Amino acid sequence: MRMNVSAEPADVDLRPLSARSVVLSLLLGTHPPELPVKDLIRLVEPFGVGGSTLRAALSRMAASGDLRRTDDAVYGLSDRLLARQRRQDEAVRPCTRAWHGDWEMLVITATGRGPAERADLRTRLTALRLAELREGVWLRPANLTRPLPAGLTDLAQSYTARPDRPAPELAAALWPLTAWSATARALLTRAAESRLAADRLTVFAAAVRHLLADPVLPPELLPPDWPGDELRAAYAGYRAQLGGAGEG
Repeated sequence: MRMNVSAEPADVDLRPLSARSVVLSLLLGTHPPELPVKDLIRLVEPFGVGGSTLRAALSRMAASGDLRRTDDAVYGLSDRLLARQRRQDEAVRPCTRAWHGDWEMLVITATGRGPAERADLRTRLTALRLAELREGVWLRPANLTRPLPAGLTDLAQSYTARPDRPAPELAAALWPLTAWSATARALLTRAAESRLAADRLTVFAAAVRHLLADPVLPPELLPPDWPGDELRAAYAGYRAQLGGAGEG
């Protein structure tokens, strides 16, 4: 089944949530990410998902590899979705360090890759909050504590750089900061106005997707009144509310 919400501003990407989306949203925000069927039935009911619809969705999700099921009727995220949960957790609580002007730079050195491999690499680099300066050259301010995955060493060379271009100007050219900020503000407004459980889950599912695209830049490179921390705090508050009903 799908739940409808009212029409939204064009800059807010609110996707109707299916029963599968509701289950994934709940499990992705639960630690550890597993719940008994009896708890899932109770938790999805406010979002308009009935017991029979839930059980059908769980069966399909287990068959497709989204979920794993134990003998005692407990469903948890698959390994693939556990990686997604880790990315989501990092988006909500990014690990940063003081920035002293250095930039990470990654230069792609591998050749002979097909379109699918190139697209996959672009997705991986974007998930690392790197931005492409030109084809094969990716960079960002060196203010994150996360290491680069070991698998990238066969594909690229990494450097520490100090670009000649003024850092705020370079950051504004690499990331659509004004657009990101406007969408975050629109999501915060919608979250404050939403009263129905289905509407709020839809808004905060969109908020998590939006936080995955936050470049997490040093404060000195951000526009005034950057709403990143405010959006993270709003999502954390929403998760705490849901957690009282089922988060471990």
